[in-house]
Amino acid sequence: MAGTGRSESRGLKAKVPRGTLGKDVPAGLVLGVESVPDGLAGGLLAGVNPIYGLYGYMFGTLFGAVATSSAFMAVQATGAMAVVVSDVPQVHGDTPEANAALFTLTVLTGIVMLGLGLARMGWIVRWVPNAVLTGFINAVAINIILGQLDYVTGYEADGGNRVARAIDTAVSLPEWQAAAVVVSVATIALILVLERTRLGALGLVVAVGLGSALGALEFLPVLQLRDITEVPSGLPAPSLPTLGMVGALIVPALSLAFVGLVQGAAISSSVPNPDGTYPDASGDFRGQGVANIGAGLLQGMPVGGSMSATSLVTNAGARSRIALFVAGLTMVLVVLAFSELVGYIAMPALAGLLVVVGFRTLKPEQVRMVWRTGPIQATVMTLTFVLTLVIPLQYAVLVGIGMSVLLYVIRQSNRITIKSWSFTETGAVEEGDPPAEVGVNEVLVLRPYGSLFFAATGAFEEALPSVSEESRRSVVILTLRGKEDLGSTFINLTTRYAKTLADHDCLLKVSGVSDGVMSQLEVTGALAVIGADNIYLSTASLTESTRQAMRDADEWMEATAAPE
Repeated sequence: MAGTGRSESRGLKAKVPRGTLGKDVPAGLVLGVESVPDGLAGGLLAGVNPIYGLYGYMFGTLFGAVATSSAFMAVQATGAMAVVVSDVPQVHGDTPEANAALFTLTVLTGIVMLGLGLARMGWIVRWVPNAVLTGFINAVAINIILGQLDYVTGYEADGGNRVARAIDTAVSLPEWQAAAVVVSVATIALILVLERTRLGALGLVVAVGLGSALGALEFLPVLQLRDITEVPSGLPAPSLPTLGMVGALIVPALSLAFVGLVQGAAISSSVPNPDGTYPDASGDFRGQGVANIGAGLLQGMPVGGSMSATSLVTNAGARSRIALFVAGLTMVLVVLAFSELVGYIAMPALAGLLVVVGFRTLKPEQVRMVWRTGPIQATVMTLTFVLTLVIPLQYAVLVGIGMSVLLYVIRQSNRITIKSWSFTETGAVEEGDPPAEVGVNEVLVLRPYGSLFFAATGAFEEALPSVSEESRRSVVILTLRGKEDLGSTFINLTTRYAKTLADHDCLLKVSGVSDGVMSQLEVTGALAVIGADNIYLSTASLTESTRQAMRDADEWMEATAAPE
């Protein structure tokens, strides 16, 4: 991660500097007010009761403020996580079973995040190449937009996935409801205009309010939040997870945890704490886990580190995590005091907000950069993009992870190279390309670069000098300094090469061998094939074992030379 230091949790007192309330309170109020329509929209995007989206924002922000290593990470429902939730069939439907599944999913996601954080596995996000992430994020952006077409048009589409339903919507233009279209388009226009005024981020709240007021007019009747759910005037009662649902929800929970952690890691690496140090990624994993467990126990949907909310609170002037507490308490106040007013929010207005969010999530510049990188990267990005559009996102995420691992294996297997070493009169090492064949009465010192795990073995074997009928009384020295684990595939290749050399009166020596590699050679029987006298343990001097192997090679060639 970026930065010069890491800050760990040392208690709330150590995390909160004094004298920051003058900046933190206004910043928190801005985020809290903006998060009310945003939270409802998050629930709408997830296909669940929008109130559960607001609860997720509310309690995710509060618990995250206590637990994350980052002082400014706003833990809220991200668009990508909401779209993953929308593809989980168990959580849909206004029934006690569906609601229990949603809350259980949130807690289970938190347990996965917390476990990874406690295991200090912040490094796992490095396994996601930019090509996979770019394809996934841009497909999520398209999914966000397509997922709102029902509310934007007032037409309930049919289809097996969002793309199919979007096509059905497009060909059913005569069945669109003019009132819904007017309200959603008006809200989008108001957002774009008002955000450029002094209202700034609050322009979004005003735009949704004005759009909802428009939808309340008699001649523009549209669906309102109160038409699909009762907006409670109090805080939710605790809800325990349902253990019997864990098996069915573990895959989406893993996917949600992975998406949330990857997005949160972007905050950990780019937003420093007030003391100038960068947060610990594993600490933020733990904080997001605690936030999800707390949100799930209080009827909230899954949440994760939100870059947009974090940017909003920092740009609004936040100086400490107190701003996040103020934001969470602001949402609590809205629920307690203004629940009836919240019920009048127009669903097409929320949908218009999400359409704006979807377009702003698109990253065309990243797509162009990946496309120009090369055919492998472009193929991986395209495949991730298509799969994310046509299959449930919890599986698309897992496929993306699998492709990340596969891409890593392909890269490593193609990066293996072999250089020949020669020593000058001054003792310096010169590198060059190895010969194509092993010759007669020569000492070849070969140094491999790159990973020597199983997938790279074929490339390594092709790069080795071949042994021909003309090869006689030569010694090949393979220097393995810095290699701690060879793997059985590479060891088998080495023993085969040693046998091939021996069949042509040549010899293989191995220098720079670590204690771990020596143990591998012993237990696999390779030591007996190569010969203990031909293995040279690594020393403190970089080339000492290789030079000793060269001296022994010269003596061997002299001893085996044919008499004149």
